[in-house]
Amino acid sequence: MAKARKHPALSGLQEWERGPLKASLARLPERRQSFATSSGLEPRRLYTPLDLAGLDYARDLGFPGQPPFTRGVQPTMYRGRFWTMRQYAGFATAAETNRRYRYLLKHGQTGLSVAFDLPTQIGYDSDHALALSEVGKVGVAVSTLADAKTLFSGIPLDRVSTSMTINATAAVLLAMYVAVAEGQGVAPAALQGTIQNDVLKEYAARGTYIYPPAQSIRLTTDLFYFCRKHLPRFNPISISGYHIREAGATAVQEVAFTLANGIAYVEAALAAGLDVDGFASRLSFFFNAHSHLVEEVAKFRAARRLWARIMAERFRAKRPESLMLRFHAQTAGSMLTAAQPDNNVVRVAYQALAAVLGGAQSLHTNSRDEALSLPTEESARLALRTQQILAYETGVADTVDPLGGSYAVEALTDEIEDQARGYLKRIDAMGGAVKAIEAGYMQSEIAQSAYRWQKEVERRERVVVGVNEFQVPEPAPRRLLRIQGSVESRQKAGLRAFRASRPQGRARGALDALKKGAQGRENLVPLILAAVKARATLGEVSDALREVFGEHKER
Repeated sequence: MAKARKHPALSGLQEWERGPLKASLARLPERRQSFATSSGLEPRRLYTPLDLAGLDYARDLGFPGQPPFTRGVQPTMYRGRFWTMRQYAGFATAAETNRRYRYLLKHGQTGLSVAFDLPTQIGYDSDHALALSEVGKVGVAVSTLADAKTLFSGIPLDRVSTSMTINATAAVLLAMYVAVAEGQGVAPAALQGTIQNDVLKEYAARGTYIYPPAQSIRLTTDLFYFCRKHLPRFNPISISGYHIREAGATAVQEVAFTLANGIAYVEAALAAGLDVDGFASRLSFFFNAHSHLVEEVAKFRAARRLWARIMAERFRAKRPESLMLRFHAQTAGSMLTAAQPDNNVVRVAYQALAAVLGGAQSLHTNSRDEALSLPTEESARLALRTQQILAYETGVADTVDPLGGSYAVEALTDEIEDQARGYLKRIDAMGGAVKAIEAGYMQSEIAQSAYRWQKEVERRERVVVGVNEFQVPEPAPRRLLRIQGSVESRQKAGLRAFRASRPQGRARGALDALKKGAQGRENLVPLILAAVKARATLGEVSDALREVFGEHKER
């Protein structure tokens, strides 16, 4: 009689009982008992129609393309056109970054997004003593009009939309962009894009400020005026919650502090004599796409609805376009890990999905190696492919607001809006965003949230895959992008040649005119443009304003 064969599963069970697998499974983290989001919101086990009993469809939801824009700013959204796929890039020299732009455009990117190095962001030329060892490291070095021309060489600026992540020196970089376009024969009125130009979040969360807040806001509103008159298709500001979230803010704080800053800019523009319906439609926003998918979708919808109500109720804007919150999203850099970097591809895909389900107008997807270095060409291409697969293969762009009506999403949208309103009331009671920043309120709230998050990770109350659970021995990092020391010496040589070749008297005269204008109330952007065209450098323009405005010092 043949011997009975054991079922393979029984053999496996016996092996498991004897082997290390049982011990491994015993070490798996238990499902946490607290399900709270970073904002402290407690998603319910089950949502039902009763959770939406107070929802008024016309007042709270409406239809896409109609106030309060909860469901999106366009009636057809991505059925009409996809979001702009705008990969953030910049490193080393203008020539190397230009090659990266051409590479990304060749592979299907639909808009440019410029990352500048730290010296450029805080108004120092590449040969300044404080720029030592920072030239080209976290973005591209742009000190001169020649750098700007090289950066956009061969790229038709009337046919591409360009976003520039620049704040304290925003007016200088936009002036260079206009001068480069004119050199291509492109009129300023044909230019499309966005200049970040959001200095308030620099004081609260990021740190690349130069001048005191009042003088910085003057430059911001001067750009509003200039763009309205000369660049009608260009967004003169991108009010940024992204960096607030990266510093450790919760989703609710990101909405509240971003909109509080937006209120401050609107008030400053009104005080400068602008009509709200003359500029509000060109305001744009920039948000973080974090990892809690349902909360993030609700966050974007709540921000849109709350801003529409603020503009209508507080500022009496009349045009529907003035009530729209149009936003760019970027996946969460702070959530990328150096451990098991390929996991970042998965994180970024889910975060990008949240941005699209939330109705973003443009999107940047981070690269897998950004916790280790600037992204390589291969990593940047994969990040772009993530967006393209999302757009062309998943079907999520085929329906407007596909999660609209979800009991969970609608309930969380209400909760986020309510809690953000509470923050705005507290900030108003302090005298507005500038006063709240000067008092350290926003900074303190962000720091406390960042601390809470980190302690939860350390206590394993929040699992970060590959970091505090599911670790594996790490192989040597794949090829990483390294910025060579020769970049700095080449930039310095280029600066010396640029200064030596210009008419010195013309440059000095333009800088003197700028200083005189800064002492009065003249709009400074035309004077900055004149200085750039006279071949003054970014550092020289910034120093001229430093002489008049002084520098902001953190308390």
